Amino acid sequence: MSRVTKPHEIVERALDLSTADGCVVIADEESSANLRWAGNALTTNGVTRGRTLTVVATVDGAQGTASGVVSRSAVTADDLEPLVRAAEAAARGAGPAEDAQPLVDGVPPSPGFTDAPAETGPDVFAAFAPALGDAFARARSGGRELYGFAHHQMTSTYLGTSTGLRLRHDQPNGTLELNAKSPDRTRSAWAGRSTRDFRDVDPLELDTELAGRLRWAARRVDLPAGRYETLLPPSAVADLLVYQLWSSSARDAAEGRTVFSLPGGGTRLGEKLTELPLALRSDPHAPGLESAPFVIAHASGDSASVFDNGLPLASTDWIRDGRLEHLTTTRHTAELTGLPVAPAIDNLLLDGGGERSLEEMVAATTGRALLLTCLWYIREVDPATLLLTGLTRDGVYLVEDGEVVGEVNNFRFNESPVDLLSRAAEAGRTEKTLPREWSDWFTRAAMPALRIPDFNMSSVSPGV
Repeated sequence: MSRVTKPHEIVERALDLSTADGCVVIADEESSANLRWAGNALTTNGVTRGRTLTVVATVDGAQGTASGVVSRSAVTADDLEPLVRAAEAAARGAGPAEDAQPLVDGVPPSPGFTDAPAETGPDVFAAFAPALGDAFARARSGGRELYGFAHHQMTSTYLGTSTGLRLRHDQPNGTLELNAKSPDRTRSAWAGRSTRDFRDVDPLELDTELAGRLRWAARRVDLPAGRYETLLPPSAVADLLVYQLWSSSARDAAEGRTVFSLPGGGTRLGEKLTELPLALRSDPHAPGLESAPFVIAHASGDSASVFDNGLPLASTDWIRDGRLEHLTTTRHTAELTGLPVAPAIDNLLLDGGGERSLEEMVAATTGRALLLTCLWYIREVDPATLLLTGLTRDGVYLVEDGEVVGEVNNFRFNESPVDLLSRAAEAGRTEKTLPREWSDWFTRAAMPALRIPDFNMSSVSPGV
């Protein structure tokens, strides 16, 4: 099977080969382009192409419906039938699937299902690369060194089923990460962006931001562990709330295993989580953050089911006006819990009605506060409270009476995002952001900065 074979033809051929009672075929056609730089000079660039085929076979039996899932990369013509047979054998060798549901049907076909996949390449950097060169020159003259990378990926997903679904989604995904270092390498600052096409990111703007942070770091202030008023930038807020979203399974909550479980049984749906008018939602059609408008499930798990492939997705409020509105469900877990069907969606937006930028929130600070850059190495400590631990990274700054007066040592923190929402004193203006810790898995987010009166810096991390 050569690269010139169209993905929709692969899907149709696999479905024709299937002898199972039901079949789902997902063809993912991927292309990527990247740039890397160090010391104010490009070091590498490259382009890749790839294809992955996933076959889900379902087999009906006296005890219920079983499923078998097999995924392989670089499938050739000789590999296609063995792949389909492997999925069928896996289904016949498995017991009834707990999440078994009728395969989705009745969804109109996507426009362009038979068209060639969308692709990315070096042209995506046509305007960005010259601007990056200008940023190198300005950084060099200002005594800074820039390091980082830009990555762009395009994934065209073709989904076909034995019930007649023929759906297609093209997903662009771009990330930019930029570090600035002082010549003696004692000071460093980071900035990152997510983008669909690199037309909305400006390296010169980021260099200006980083130059300011390096100036802040010229003065060092050591502080002990403790609770501090803290300004969490959008990137840090995104990392915390993405983890919260990943932990919001309705089934787990109903079974008493998560922070969203109600003592004595049930869930906390309908409970007021914060006095701020916060709205946390996912919307596959959110401008600039568009994601697949139907379920694409390569495997079943707590928040996904291969039987739901092709199920249409719509805007979903997870929190509305500070109140918990939905937890993630598949069709199966919705039946188990008696809650509405609310599949996971591949973006996340928080809006608190605020109008201040992060800079304006800094200027409005009275007394002493900490300004963070980003978080990393986030791990769960206690699922019952969603207590997370992690480290600050690439710049913690001291704010005194509306001005940044120096850089502070790094800390380990211990906080629950659910608890943080209940204690947040202010939400700033919502803007697109890159969740740095989760950028390999989740990039489509829009968040405000949050002011937390008593963020728990549990210990100092001098080596970070």
